[in-house]
Amino acid sequence: MKAIKNIYKTFSCLFMLLMLMTACENDGDTIYLSSTESSDFVVTESNVKLSKDNSTAIVLSLAWTKNSFLAVSDPSMSTTATVSYYIQISTTNDFSSNVVETLDNNFSKAYTGSELNTIAKILGIEPDNETPVYFRIKSVTGVNMDGPYSDVETVNITPYLIDMSAGYVLDADKVETGATLHSPEVNGIYTGFMGASGWSNFYLLEGDGTIWGNDGVSGTAFLMSSENDNDKRWNFWFPGVTGCYYTVVNTNTKQWSALLLPSLTVSGDINADMTFDRPNVKWTATFNVTAASTLKVNLNTVGKQYDYSTSTNDDAAKDSQVAFTQEGQNIVLASQAGDITVTVPEAGTYTLVVDLKQPGAWTCTAVSGAEEPEPVIEYLYLPGIDDGISGSWTFDNYMKLYDENELNYAGVFNVNSLWGYSINIEKDNWDDKYTMVEGGTAYAGSLELKGQNNIAPPTAGLYLVEASLVQFTYNLTAIENQIYVAGLHDVWDFNTPLPATATPGVYEGQITINSASPWGFAIHLVSGDWDHKFGGSEGKLYYRGSNITDDASLAPGTYLMTVDLINETYSITQ
Repeated sequence: MKAIKNIYKTFSCLFMLLMLMTACENDGDTIYLSSTESSDFVVTESNVKLSKDNSTAIVLSLAWTKNSFLAVSDPSMSTTATVSYYIQISTTNDFSSNVVETLDNNFSKAYTGSELNTIAKILGIEPDNETPVYFRIKSVTGVNMDGPYSDVETVNITPYLIDMSAGYVLDADKVETGATLHSPEVNGIYTGFMGASGWSNFYLLEGDGTIWGNDGVSGTAFLMSSENDNDKRWNFWFPGVTGCYYTVVNTNTKQWSALLLPSLTVSGDINADMTFDRPNVKWTATFNVTAASTLKVNLNTVGKQYDYSTSTNDDAAKDSQVAFTQEGQNIVLASQAGDITVTVPEAGTYTLVVDLKQPGAWTCTAVSGAEEPEPVIEYLYLPGIDDGISGSWTFDNYMKLYDENELNYAGVFNVNSLWGYSINIEKDNWDDKYTMVEGGTAYAGSLELKGQNNIAPPTAGLYLVEASLVQFTYNLTAIENQIYVAGLHDVWDFNTPLPATATPGVYEGQITINSASPWGFAIHLVSGDWDHKFGGSEGKLYYRGSNITDDASLAPGTYLMTVDLINETYSITQ
């Protein structure tokens, strides 16, 4: 790298260095700004194999030191030159062509699998082909004046094929749920049926790693954003009605919609109102035949369309005719119901099953027997969690189901366990229980059915206990001496505490209502934590439920609010 001589003749960004030069004894002294020999550029991996499984994980990180590429020839001098840093990535080691360049002045960069895979696609690297990729940092001092470069680091990258025909449904923590939406035209419009509980929420992950959610602006439900900033992108949320929704996510218009099917009627050779199996996204109806038959049926209903024009307002939702017709072996949406053929081989009882789970492959079939949806376990019991208080193991303490899709349960308990505890799936059933996998702690771990280890007891105190029978995990969150009311008069902060009372789990304090919040308000258990919260209505609390809207019917003023987290109740009185 050539030295930069006579710096007092260069750009104004080196003005401070010029001032230092004028202080030299010899007016003819010249100071040189040059590259250091060591680049201080670090790359964490030398080989990265990409796949959809690690698309959201950090797979490669770069780091460099501020001004590590610049040196002043006189050690007594320093430079305040403005330096910009660019990450250069290329498939040629001399960076003569095929270069991806991005500005990054943070002195480090972490790439997720999807981000790195997108770069590999731009560079023209074939999927499943391990290819050396070269990285370096370019520093730029002043305007249009390239400074020195870092050393070149090589990473062997194996990309994967980006499939833009499927959109992957993520939960609130951006973890894949196994559900997908479908873009058969690969045009950025993803559609499919989803079984949603009231106010349930999700994100959508595209094949190129883009994650879509709501645009993060109050009052703009059904508008979309792909911003990485959590303040600019919230999760999508369904209306408050549980049921079957035909969901359309349009990345072109940046709007999505949810068409509720409140019912589904089968007519023709079978006449019945069908039952919705939400976890499996199926509609079913039982019928009988007296002989082998080929039956023709029609499927239709009147749906409720929710979109940007209606928001999640049930009264504003628009009536919309929904019908199906047959197309090959599958069924598809149609403007009017068409004949769908169903064959049964002999006399007997059958269940008509309309399976809408797999986008692009919806089916209407008859299966032998009366098929009923499996009942969902509503409660999980915690014998042993308070034997230090009650003196014995009982089934008096139980968590409630709050997310049927993920089989998530939660509850607040005054924990004082002497020997640990188990999570049992049926009252008074001591055998069918989940216990702690070796390596778990008192506060988090994995569960196994009928294992040998009780869940380790935590320090006695008040805890939110959560468990998932899909992930087979448990988590405990300590609740301190105050909780928080957030959202009053649409101010979302943690500045309205409710102090603990002498009764474990009961909190009480004053709240001020100036005006009704358009979103209601919520009870948060830990300062700064938006996830661990209770909503509620009519005096009852619900973990991660819809927000409390009592402020809409209360006059402005100061009220006493009492919250009982263990019994999940609240009251607001003057």
